[in-house]
Amino acid sequence: MSIDQLNHYQRKLAYEMDSWDLYVALGENEPITVVDGRSAEAYAQEHIPGALNLPHREICFNSIESLDKSKLYVCYCDGIGCNASTKTALKLLTLGFQVRELIGGLDWWKRDGYATAGDGAQLGTSSPSLRHELFSIHPPQSASTSPKKENPKSL
Repeated sequence: MSIDQLNHYQRKLAYEMDSWDLYVALGENEPITVVDGRSAEAYAQEHIPGALNLPHREICFNSIESLDKSKLYVCYCDGIGCNASTKTALKLLTLGFQVRELIGGLDWWKRDGYATAGDGAQLGTSSPSLRHELFSIHPPQSASTSPKKENPKSL
């Protein structure tokens, strides 16, 4: 194992969060505020339920004075073709907030099947337990514990 590689992945996880981790954290009532860094118009059309709209172009001391710096702020935008979440995270970090960026933004939130809110809202089709069951890695059964299958050609 390379120490450099280990450090790389630890740093990456300290800066980013995927939609699964965010959904679970919100469900466990962790002290997280989801921040939509897009315009008010984009937010009104569709956003993650409960997200705070804080367009990156409008962030200043006055716009953030009521925010709790003890919380984690997870910033998002449309997806990989948008950098509003990065700009939002950078500005909030500069102002003393704890931040992470949502990998894939709203696009991957929806692809993972989670509901959205707003004028163009979509119902969610995913749940953490279902996704966990679908994508969990299960150890193979050993020969001694796996059920014996009979060979139909054997006597």
